[in-house]
Amino acid sequence: MLSFLKKSSAPQGPRSLYDQLGGEPAVRAIAERFYDIMETDPRAADLLALHPQPLNTIRQKFFEFLSGWFGGPALFEEKYGHPRLRARHLPFQIDIAMRDQWLLCMYQVLDEQVTDSLLKMQLRQQFTALAHHMINSD
Repeated sequence: MLSFLKKSSAPQGPRSLYDQLGGEPAVRAIAERFYDIMETDPRAADLLALHPQPLNTIRQKFFEFLSGWFGGPALFEEKYGHPRLRARHLPFQIDIAMRDQWLLCMYQVLDEQVTDSLLKMQLRQQFTALAHHMINSD
């Protein structure tokens, strides 16, 4: 019974950031590249010093966080509960310089891996707001 009409008239919801980016492989690549940059760019040395070595565990946790934050599988939440990012980061001194080092790494990742300019701009805005929210010291 005119099933082709039913399919084409079904409302399509907005695609998640996770899907727009390319799903699990793309989100994992973002998480991995972020830490690659942090490990190799001397401008992020203070940020790197806050992280326990080796970075294998934190790379995986970051991928799991990003997966859910981008609207994909809530991997982090399933393992660890609600991210409560600010509370989880309170033991670390996060000032404007630390925020800027984090954004330096993230902006480079976005520039390298996100080709859609509107999506890149949206992600930059969201990451900037998130990074600013994490500041907990002068």
